[in-house]
Amino acid sequence: MENPYILHMFSPTNNISPFDVNMACDAGYQVLMPYSGVGLDQIYGLTQDAIFSRGPNGVKRTGLFIGGRDIGLAADMLDACRNAMVPPFEVSVFADPSGAFTTAAALVACVERQLRKAHNTELEGKTVLVLGGTGPVGTAAAVLASSAGAKVLVGSHSSAMRARVASEVVNTRYGSSVLPVEAGSNEQKENLMPQANIILCTAKAGIQVLSKAQLMSATSLLVAADVNAVPPAGVEGLGVMDDGKPLEAGSGKAVGIGALAIGNVKYLCQRGLFQRMINTEKPVYLDFRDAFATARELVA
Repeated sequence: MENPYILHMFSPTNNISPFDVNMACDAGYQVLMPYSGVGLDQIYGLTQDAIFSRGPNGVKRTGLFIGGRDIGLAADMLDACRNAMVPPFEVSVFADPSGAFTTAAALVACVERQLRKAHNTELEGKTVLVLGGTGPVGTAAAVLASSAGAKVLVGSHSSAMRARVASEVVNTRYGSSVLPVEAGSNEQKENLMPQANIILCTAKAGIQVLSKAQLMSATSLLVAADVNAVPPAGVEGLGVMDDGKPLEAGSGKAVGIGALAIGNVKYLCQRGLFQRMINTEKPVYLDFRDAFATARELVA
């Protein structure tokens, strides 16, 4: 009888995301073990507990998952897991805090697809405005867009300081060149509209970030995308299933991408990465870069 596929799921928060549990189970893991309130200082020991208990063949059926809400902490935990491995006792690790890596990957990949399809152009050289951009999805998307050659502006509706801190953190850690902007008031958002070629709305669920009136100031807009599936939409007039639907904006040529259109790609991306862990012969360490490569393949 073969050993079951076991996934140990670590999170510094109070609970593991039920979404991630469902995704891992649907991908083929047979035993899921959640650990909440896990600190960075515990990861090394927990990893070695997991790798030494099943033998060199059993570790191929063991995986580690890192959740939480902080993309920087998740990256540190991924590094700690890697450092704890003692080949041939080595298992695959996947970091996706709050689903941010796979959601951001799907978001940016879907934008790239619509840029090519609707405008015959690429993300490189474009100006990307990320609104509600200081959370895990927004900051991950900002890094990915920057890595693709875009000029990225990150705004927060609640605090200009949060935008500055978030930008400094991701620039230092990932070598991106994200710029903070003030986007707390309607007037500030309207002032940002004319320079934006792409708008990514990554605010909390149920918050409308942009109105139709504000979009009429977006005279250079090509694509607007929203990850909020809870009414009201983050972008007024954008449907959750829209995928390239013409959007009322000042440019007259913008298209929109809704949350469930992005979510379909995110779902396939996260499931695919879990299955990659199961099917690989050699351990893999998966983060937002792997998620982005997978999402790009899915939308190609």
